[in-house]
Amino acid sequence: MDLLRRLSEASGIPGHEGDVRAIIDGALAKHVDEVRTDSLGNLIANRAGKGPAVAVAAHMDEIGFIVSFIEKETGFLRIHPLGGFDPRTLVARRVTVHAEGGDLVGCTGTKPIHILTEEERKKPIELKDLFVDLGMPEERVREKVAVGDTVTLCQSFLAYEDVVSGKALDDRAGIYIGIEAIKRAKRVACDLTFIGTTQEEVGLRGARVAGFAVKPEIGIALDTTLAVDVPGVPGAEQVTRLGKGVAIKLTDSASISHPGLVRAMRRLAEKKKIPYQMEILPRGGTDAGALQMACEGAAAITLSLPTRYVHSAVETAHRGDLEAAIALLTAFLETADKVDWSV
Repeated sequence: MDLLRRLSEASGIPGHEGDVRAIIDGALAKHVDEVRTDSLGNLIANRAGKGPAVAVAAHMDEIGFIVSFIEKETGFLRIHPLGGFDPRTLVARRVTVHAEGGDLVGCTGTKPIHILTEEERKKPIELKDLFVDLGMPEERVREKVAVGDTVTLCQSFLAYEDVVSGKALDDRAGIYIGIEAIKRAKRVACDLTFIGTTQEEVGLRGARVAGFAVKPEIGIALDTTLAVDVPGVPGAEQVTRLGKGVAIKLTDSASISHPGLVRAMRRLAEKKKIPYQMEILPRGGTDAGALQMACEGAAAITLSLPTRYVHSAVETAHRGDLEAAIALLTAFLETADKVDWSV
């Protein structure tokens, strides 16, 4: 789990994924033939082989912020989001401001409830209501911080009981699954390209560029998905459940999974006795949506890790689901040249 911990705790908002890219490069270097970085910052690692051209993609970026304004007199920071946050999860959180001279720790603040008017108490909190307090006067803040500096949630990775929890499991867990599958595969029966994509959280941008460069026949996105098996949510709305296995996606807002690949993944999971569940995600998308539209098109699918509290600092996944996802991807890579994925 050390690799997953390092990936989770690394910082990399959209367009600033360098630290994550370095970790992937180090972890994959001995297991692939070539690693390169394109102009958008995608890490593209190739392991040449016979069989179909397969691209496995997981995004490196996490949702975060950039500094947009420094308040006069107080030095409090205003922040602009890159990616979709639920503002309710951001009140009274520690954050890291990645300034040129070094990282600074701050905390998010709002007007305290004690002085809110009745009308203000009825309104849902918005991002514009938040500020970051660095605990220093305005003059020092302006010396250290510039508009455009990146801001990420400050949260340690934790493995406890049956789960792992931390920030940015979306999608550092997908990266971890991809790396582990490549390392564990006894043979890779395809021409394999692993892509650590950039800027997924703001529109699948990295995968759009990388897909045209790689030209895959098969595209497999690795990502988290909603596990909403929590009190108050009826079964039909839970999407997936923690501990019930890897999720084989049928559809989301960005893609409809290739039916031949869906069938092939189900059969492979059943043959290998890998626990799995089927997923329909009503909102949200993955890099599969970009890969399937590259060049002349590709057969695409997403293998998802059920995760509670997505897009928060305490994203939580089950160890058994992680292992199931690794096992299914490993099995596919070992047999890709023999898998029947025809429609």
